[in-house]
Amino acid sequence: MSETVLDMFRRNVTDAPDSPMLAYFDGVLTVGDVDRVSNALAVALTDGGFTRGDRLALYLQNVPQYVIALIAAWKLGGIAVAINPMLTPREIDKLIADSTPTTFLALSELYSDDLATTLDRSSVTRVITTSAVDFQHANDARVLPAERLSTPVGTDDLTDLVDHFDGQTPEVLMVTPDDVAVITYTSGTTGVPKGAMNTHHNVATGGSAYRDWFGLGADDVILGVAPLFHVTGLSGHIAVAIAARASLVLSYRFDIGVTLDMIRAYAPTFTVGAITVFIALANSADVTNDALSSLATIASGGAPIPAATVERFETRFGVYVHNVYGMTETTSPVLSVPMGTRAPVGAETEALSVGVPVLSAEVRVVDETGAALPAGQLGELAVRGPQIVPGYWRNEIETSAAIKGGWLLTGDVGYVDDDGWYYLVDRKKDMIVVSGYKVWPREVEDVLYTHDAILEAGVVGIPDPYRGETVKAYVSLRDGFTVEPHELVDFCRARMAAYKYPREVEIVDVIPKTATGKILRRSLRDGVSR
Repeated sequence: MSETVLDMFRRNVTDAPDSPMLAYFDGVLTVGDVDRVSNALAVALTDGGFTRGDRLALYLQNVPQYVIALIAAWKLGGIAVAINPMLTPREIDKLIADSTPTTFLALSELYSDDLATTLDRSSVTRVITTSAVDFQHANDARVLPAERLSTPVGTDDLTDLVDHFDGQTPEVLMVTPDDVAVITYTSGTTGVPKGAMNTHHNVATGGSAYRDWFGLGADDVILGVAPLFHVTGLSGHIAVAIAARASLVLSYRFDIGVTLDMIRAYAPTFTVGAITVFIALANSADVTNDALSSLATIASGGAPIPAATVERFETRFGVYVHNVYGMTETTSPVLSVPMGTRAPVGAETEALSVGVPVLSAEVRVVDETGAALPAGQLGELAVRGPQIVPGYWRNEIETSAAIKGGWLLTGDVGYVDDDGWYYLVDRKKDMIVVSGYKVWPREVEDVLYTHDAILEAGVVGIPDPYRGETVKAYVSLRDGFTVEPHELVDFCRARMAAYKYPREVEIVDVIPKTATGKILRRSLRDGVSR
């Protein structure tokens, strides 16, 4: 594929400028609107000295400005740096030191004195701020600020810049498929952030994969529940919306009530997000059984999906949740459940399959030497294809450790069955060793999810003077259910080998997770409080 997502966007501008592209509360931007506003922002960036190859850091929630700035940077041959809006200035400092952006775009609601101090001593020479209340008029108090804040001192306001340069267009630059489009950060083996270099070729492949795998087109509406800074938001929301010429519905951040309003207003037909989003919807008394009726297709990635959760969701709403497996380094999907089929459950692990290879992706299971393993044998998943990043930003050591001979070593342990379905068992680093026996947290969690009282579960290994490690489970309960820890221990004991079942169960209010729904096992190992 030689086409980039920017090429696709430019074609949409030519063919369908009046087609709706972004919906944000009561505001709607057409393809032509996004082109015009991103042109103005691109000229403003150029006026500030931004040139080809420069980095533009994006510290934003799910707002139209994210997509606009992304396209503006691409029009200039620039690179976007995706930053989690939940990060603190101390954490941001590490990412800025690594990616050395010249321009930093932040929500004014997130801008602080500490952040200003961090940026003052960094590579950043210009800060642009923008408000979450722009590009809409509803001012929904559930997630949005009550009023527009004044522009922070020392920053330029995005709206003012767009108004000043409105109608101007930047010099037309061509980006190549191999140019880096976005630096997306993932955690490193040493705890140091690694910046995956998602190229224009990678992003185009990811968006096209979602489009073709799920059969999306110009009549579809995508519900944006995944964070845009995450690779799922990049490929499964932004890139696929451009590739399919579908519209994308944004609502700042996930909130059950707001999401229901957006569904009623725009009747989305497709979404992909963390399973925690769908668990929250299924367990909310405010959500009627027909509330999601417009969503013909739902996919979930970012965290394993227990079979029991998928069954409960389908029973409630009549929609099957399709598993999707991918990573930051794979620019999202490499495995998924095909349309019209249902993921089988592993005979030995009882884990739901994460699917079969998506289109151009190649997947195999390898041993410690990198040799391919036959069906049924446990090993590390390795992936090859046009969606794989060329490496990590300015980090040859981590690049060479992760990518060998064109194959990305994922760090995920699993197996493939005789029919070509892949099963994810767990992360290599999360394995628990009990008296010499291997226990995978996923397997214990899947058993816990079959209990009617369990909302979410997280399993870790804790020190044990006799066994070396033993299994501990943290669980949160569904509304209206009560259960004692010893009952859950007995429940698992009846269904698992003696070395596998949890010796301890702790009931907590919330299982700690990342913004994308992955369980924070490190927090569980450190202990969580009610």
